[in-house]
Amino acid sequence: MTLSWLQIIRLGFVQMALGAIVVLTTSTLNRLMVVELALPAVLPGALVALHYGIQITRPQWGYKSDTGGARTRWIIGGMAILALGGLGAAYGVVVMAGQATLGLIISILAYAAIGVGVGASGTSLLALLATSTAPRRRPAAATITWLMMIFGIAMTAGISGQFLDPYTPLRLMQVVAVVTLGAFVLTCVAVRGIEAQVVAQPEAESAPFMEGLREIWAEPKARMFTLFVFLSMTAYFMQELILEPYSGLVFGFTPGQSTTLSGAQNGGVFLGMVVVGVAGTALKLLSLRAWVVIGCIGSAAALIGVSALGQIGPGAPLLPAVIGLGFFNGMFAVAAIGSMMALAGEGRTAREGTRMGLWGAAQAIAAGFGGLAGAGLVDLARLVTDDASAFGAVFTFEALLYLAAALMALRVMEGRISMSPHASATVPGE
Repeated sequence: MTLSWLQIIRLGFVQMALGAIVVLTTSTLNRLMVVELALPAVLPGALVALHYGIQITRPQWGYKSDTGGARTRWIIGGMAILALGGLGAAYGVVVMAGQATLGLIISILAYAAIGVGVGASGTSLLALLATSTAPRRRPAAATITWLMMIFGIAMTAGISGQFLDPYTPLRLMQVVAVVTLGAFVLTCVAVRGIEAQVVAQPEAESAPFMEGLREIWAEPKARMFTLFVFLSMTAYFMQELILEPYSGLVFGFTPGQSTTLSGAQNGGVFLGMVVVGVAGTALKLLSLRAWVVIGCIGSAAALIGVSALGQIGPGAPLLPAVIGLGFFNGMFAVAAIGSMMALAGEGRTAREGTRMGLWGAAQAIAAGFGGLAGAGLVDLARLVTDDASAFGAVFTFEALLYLAAALMALRVMEGRISMSPHASATVPGE
């Protein structure tokens, strides 16, 4: 047996739970450290970079679930570690207010746990989807689980933002406790009994991990696409850690308002993904390369708009500008995922998983590097200019990276790549 549509949706709830916990650590806690605690933006940037850096081990987690069996055990165990890490990260912020060193130690341990939890749970989940989903359903399964993750991020940010105001440390811990416990319980219910009802499809024999990785890196197209993923994802994640502090320092947003802003941005991402999915798959409009280029150029234009609004300050229409940014981010992201699906099967056979692992590692490195670089550049710029100009300069630089990614997509990707219903691959994790 293979996964039914209902079972695929149930596994999508696990992705939604992952996104719900992670968004609190990369948006809400980041803003509290920079604005309420007046800490350098590079500090939460380094913590988030730690969480992404640990996710470079995702191929190893996949290997463990492959060889050890019982993927459900790794999914639930990883989610438990992630939930504890999310709760610990919130507690670390609370402790930082009075004991900076102790709070930092707690935060480092918590963000490391978050990286381990996401790697173990997310990778095992995608492995279960990849090996137990009928080939004709894999593209739809990937889209469903990705959109559910984005929905979980947007819903959590929007709802938790309403409960965080007026901000108090106790209220923060209560909100995070509800989210993390709810995510863990949802995961346990969602995966219950699924693995026992499906028989994984046989895996093709492959060379040892490092040998396979060297073979893939020797392929020009795979190597160039890896560089494209790194460049574009660096641009994608540069604003992740500075947008909420920007809203607080320049526009006077409260913690709840800035968290809601993050939810609105991810709502825009969701809409952008749906538009590309419907237009590219159902209506057969444009190629994946075209959607990637449109998404990159649109994201660059939106970032220029977000930067310009900083010169107006409080009262400027930041919310619609951020939703627009999310919309074009979503168009780019889902088209890039589709490109990975199409390209994963090209080149040497029985290496699809290795290619996806390579591109997933490039994405994780870019996510950590991009977030840290954005925060560090803001700190440096704030030493020589006002807050609005400092953030604006970084947003403008990010826009230039998007334009460079668009140009690279035109060279690396082929126009014939389309939203093929026969492509098969998994979706990179958060």
